[in-house]
Amino acid sequence: MHIAFLLPEYPHEKLPKSAGIGTSTKNLLKALVDKGLQITVFTYFQDQQEVFQDGDITIHKIKLRKYPVLTWKLNEGIINKYINKIIQKDNIDVLEVVDWTGITANMNFSIPQVMRLHGSDTFFCHLEGREIKQANFNREQKAYQKADKIIAVSQFVAEKTNSLFTSNKDITVIPNGIYIDDFQSDVTKQKEGVILYFGTLIRKKGILELAHIFNELIQKNSNCQLVLVGNDAKDVKEQRSTWEICKEILSAEASQKVTYLGVVNYDRMKELINEANVCVFPSLAESFGMVTIEAMALEKPFVNTDYPWAKEIVEDGETGFLVNPKSHVEFAEKINLLLTNPELASNMAKKARKEAIKRFDIMKIADQNIAVYESLVAATS
Repeated sequence: MHIAFLLPEYPHEKLPKSAGIGTSTKNLLKALVDKGLQITVFTYFQDQQEVFQDGDITIHKIKLRKYPVLTWKLNEGIINKYINKIIQKDNIDVLEVVDWTGITANMNFSIPQVMRLHGSDTFFCHLEGREIKQANFNREQKAYQKADKIIAVSQFVAEKTNSLFTSNKDITVIPNGIYIDDFQSDVTKQKEGVILYFGTLIRKKGILELAHIFNELIQKNSNCQLVLVGNDAKDVKEQRSTWEICKEILSAEASQKVTYLGVVNYDRMKELINEANVCVFPSLAESFGMVTIEAMALEKPFVNTDYPWAKEIVEDGETGFLVNPKSHVEFAEKINLLLTNPELASNMAKKARKEAIKRFDIMKIADQNIAVYESLVAATS
């Protein structure tokens, strides 16, 4: 079986910097290859036209053509025509697309189309209380309705998307996964008092709330330090560096105990998780949360948001703590409890790893995805 993926991002040195969609999708694609599937990736709006290999995965970069008017519409046609040509040439069976910006709204393909809900612009604007651009909403809704099958990374994003697009589509929920064997805990590397946040420095991930939380925490425990890892995004409200805003929020005492490392590679990221005492995920808007299952797999105690998507992953008080990120004092108290009660932290972390192995092993999750693809192929044969 040959499956193609149309993606806005993919982690590779020949492509622009990738975020959550790219990382989670690459994990799945590697697992599908391991299961014997043939995989092709189409990435659109790129700087040049190019085809190259990432191991056994074929990557097509589709160049963005710029025009005086109608650039998006004309590029839709170029992308559609190019993919249809490769579908015929390489005998592709199923095309998977993402919900973000509804790139396939005006495209037509000769094979079944799966849409995976990672969280559309409509979805995130709703969670953040921002106004959605009407053109984005229209495209996303149209693309959603055209898909032959919907997969969602969480029940929350499934239900919320159906509601936002006034639809009642049948949706299969399949969470993101990781290669469990790639995440091996090493307690000898743990550094006392280190609190780790990893992910984009952006308002919707709760990074500004974390600055307030750390101000509270440093009052209770002056021996801790906060390490931030990830890309610094331009703040959607103030149109400037989110990290700069964080620094303005931090108290004089807290700012001396905060280190921002910027972006690091995946292997270094796993080292930093191993070094941490406690991980923190104060996100305000999410569809799933890859960082949570990575921390779980590395047997790390953590404090997570208590918003709906996290409740699908974490059992509060058992595999992690769930707290509203806007409750700064309570969030700080839970972090401090994990820092000062090693036995509690260790027990919670061990349970979290067992849960990650049980529910988020990418090889098991690959089988669930293959079952969806096979059902679509069978229905069209």
